[in-house]
Amino acid sequence: MSTARTGLRLATCLLNISEARKKDVVESIARAAVSDHCGQSRAQTTVLNIFSDYDYNRSVITIAAHVDALGSSVTAACVEAFKLIDMDTHDGVHPCMGAVDLVPIYPLYGVGVRECASVARRISEDVAALVPGSSFFFFGKADKPEERSLAEKRKHLGWFTKRKDFDMEGMRPDVGTAPSRRYGLTGIGASPYVMNCNCTLDTRDLSVGKEIASAIRASSKGGLPGVQAMAFPHNGKVEVACNVESIKDTDIQAVANEGLKFFSYKILEESFSYVLPRTIEDRIKTLAKKHSLSIAGTALVGFTPQECKRLADYAISNGIGEFWKHRRGISM
Repeated sequence: MSTARTGLRLATCLLNISEARKKDVVESIARAAVSDHCGQSRAQTTVLNIFSDYDYNRSVITIAAHVDALGSSVTAACVEAFKLIDMDTHDGVHPCMGAVDLVPIYPLYGVGVRECASVARRISEDVAALVPGSSFFFFGKADKPEERSLAEKRKHLGWFTKRKDFDMEGMRPDVGTAPSRRYGLTGIGASPYVMNCNCTLDTRDLSVGKEIASAIRASSKGGLPGVQAMAFPHNGKVEVACNVESIKDTDIQAVANEGLKFFSYKILEESFSYVLPRTIEDRIKTLAKKHSLSIAGTALVGFTPQECKRLADYAISNGIGEFWKHRRGISM
């Protein structure tokens, strides 16, 4: 199949919600992104994938659309999520602060990061008006003027504090009121595409997982460029969960000759690269062997940016809104 059609301007949202154990709730939120309350389909919008993790009690819903349609679709999904998810009763091993925990907007084709940032800011304003008590902080290009990354903004807010110890009442969000216990705090922003790659270690020793996660982070000496990592108990083992950021090609030239493998792609006139999931897996395997451990499995949550663009173009051009239901039966 060819690349995206001329004139099509695509963006995506990897909507992170704090629910995975109630399939009907998760799918209701996904459906809200592609159809209104009357059952009418939202034009030029599709849900490509739903990834749910029981232990984390967290789902990632991949919503893709023409950039002009993405805002209303994501807004509808967020409103539905706030209606159905109560953070006061939430339980899961993955750290989170909001019923809608994360709303990242990424460019796919024919649109830049700054335009995605404008979409993100409009979504926060629209949802805050529709759901009184919802609260948002900006990250990436939506965080003006500092443009702090998600990791930087979370650290600034004290996001990694245990939720029960988080000072909700003292929080001053970028949009909305002080976070309520029901809705919590939502991060919303825009950046080049970020993948999620998770490797499971064949151990219950969380300290080993944390050591490996620390070693592969971009911030560590010898770490992998663009990789943020944390370790969690998962299905009786330990999972190293990685956010894999797309970074400008000019920023990786210093490490390009160190044997690391990257994949490059373009958004408008800018070139970006990301570390291949296989490279992350190989690095974790090497570190695990030092502890006489092996990897029990590796999972890519969703798609690479190229796959996301290709599938979005196909689904939208064929009018398939609930693509996640039909993907395996479609010949592309």
